[in-house]
Amino acid sequence: MFLAPSVMALRYLGKGRALVTRSMMTQPDEDCKEEQLLRQDLKFYFMNPCEKYRARRQIPWKLGLQILKIVMVTTQLILFGLSNQLVVSFKEENMVAFKHLFLKNYSGVDEDDYSCSVYTQQDVYDSIFFAINQYRQLKNISLGTLGYEQDEEDLAGLQICKKQYRKGTMLPSNDTLHIDSTIETECIQLDPQELATKETNDLKNSSFFSFEFYRLIQVDISFKLKGIDLQTIHDRELPDCYEFENTITFNNRAHSGKMKIFFDTDADIQECKDWNISGSIQKNTQYLLIFDGFVIVSCIASLILCTRSIILALKLQKRFVKFFLEKYKRHVCSADRLEFLNGWYVLVIVSDMMTIIGSIMKMEIKAKNLTSYDVCSILLGTSTLFVWVGVIRYLGYFQTYNVLILTMQASLPKVLRFCCCAGMIYLGYTFCGWIVLGPYHEKFEDLNTVAECLFSLVNGDDMFATFAQIQQKSTLVWLFSRLYLYSFISLFIYMILSLFIALITDAYDTIKKYQHIGAPVTDLSEFLKDSNDEEYSRVPQTSLSFCCCRRQKSDDNMILIN
Repeated sequence: MFLAPSVMALRYLGKGRALVTRSMMTQPDEDCKEEQLLRQDLKFYFMNPCEKYRARRQIPWKLGLQILKIVMVTTQLILFGLSNQLVVSFKEENMVAFKHLFLKNYSGVDEDDYSCSVYTQQDVYDSIFFAINQYRQLKNISLGTLGYEQDEEDLAGLQICKKQYRKGTMLPSNDTLHIDSTIETECIQLDPQELATKETNDLKNSSFFSFEFYRLIQVDISFKLKGIDLQTIHDRELPDCYEFENTITFNNRAHSGKMKIFFDTDADIQECKDWNISGSIQKNTQYLLIFDGFVIVSCIASLILCTRSIILALKLQKRFVKFFLEKYKRHVCSADRLEFLNGWYVLVIVSDMMTIIGSIMKMEIKAKNLTSYDVCSILLGTSTLFVWVGVIRYLGYFQTYNVLILTMQASLPKVLRFCCCAGMIYLGYTFCGWIVLGPYHEKFEDLNTVAECLFSLVNGDDMFATFAQIQQKSTLVWLFSRLYLYSFISLFIYMILSLFIALITDAYDTIKKYQHIGAPVTDLSEFLKDSNDEEYSRVPQTSLSFCCCRRQKSDDNMILIN
């Protein structure tokens, strides 16, 4: 049957329109499924471990691992702290013993930042030769396990150096001074074998010890000693070998009639070259090494799980941003993007890395292959701090305990800006106090001490002593000190500190208000609300939202149209 072209065209047009209608019907179904799947994944991501278990029967491995890690890391830190305590006490006790051994008439208490002082020329000579004689008969008088430092060839011995100006003349009675400011340094070396054969009078008659005190700047007596810490054996640990580098300094730079004597010791832990200890010490060390190995394994597992969670979160964020842009033709604000980056996971990752490095160093220290106690203690201490701070994350799932975290998040930006402004005033007072009150008050002698003193005043500590210790040698400076201290205390305690507390209180009040009336709605929370799915019906408790994330009422129609 022959049909007109117009009729055929209409039939083809009808078929074409039917095909287009079917494709348009299948497309919304796919978009709806994709949207529903994305919404479920988002809601599952923002659930706490208990809700995830109820929703999909997913065992909270990270939660269990974090609890186990807290117990293991804390136990490891306590064991290392007890061992490190022995090291610190051994160093401090040896330093006190050295001062009593080598400083004549040492009272047991340092006078200031120096150990003691002398005021006559004879006292200077007596103090120097007293230290030399004590060094010579060290093995006969010392109670410790000490010995002379020995190099590859022979005993290193004792070195005495003096620094003085070049030749000159000085007549204080006539106010006359002729001196060359160039500093000359002269040293002699005395090994223990040489000291054993020499008498003290032979050294006194030496031209080296003929001091011209108006030219003399400083005398340094340096020597090294070896020691072994045996107290670790009682705690079933291998002993440590020490090298003590000691320096006695007779400081005459001021030429004020008072020569300050400083004693400084630097203790380095070294690997014992040859040791043989019988008993159960070696077995106890092996148990500690095995325990440290378990800590490393648990931290590696935690590191892998947290890194995996961050990667999955970033992929989910990418899906949400892409979907939101395609459907609503809008970009997701930065605050909603940050909701996918879990800061607690970052904190756990940093803590795990520090624990792994610190545990490896601890194992090397236990095996006496490494002696970096300070670095290891910093790593383990900081990692343990981060682990315990991370516990707040799980308390944050409860609304009652979540107030602290939300208040800190809300107040932190304002507090930082406020501290920057207050810090400028604080630095001004620090420099002013140092330059004006430094010569008259011991708490203002250097910038570090001034900053610490002012910080203690802000907290109401040691106020009367700070006022009372100012020297009244200058009436003008005394009056200035009163004006300086009263203005600082009034400004920082009554105004700046009160404003600082008010910022935190305001953030706390805002959080309490949001808990009663609800937080401002963001695009992310609004997207998760538009769901009838009962399995994942939880809306994430987001932190305080900023203005850029708040939905405007005028946006609703635009979203519906798009």
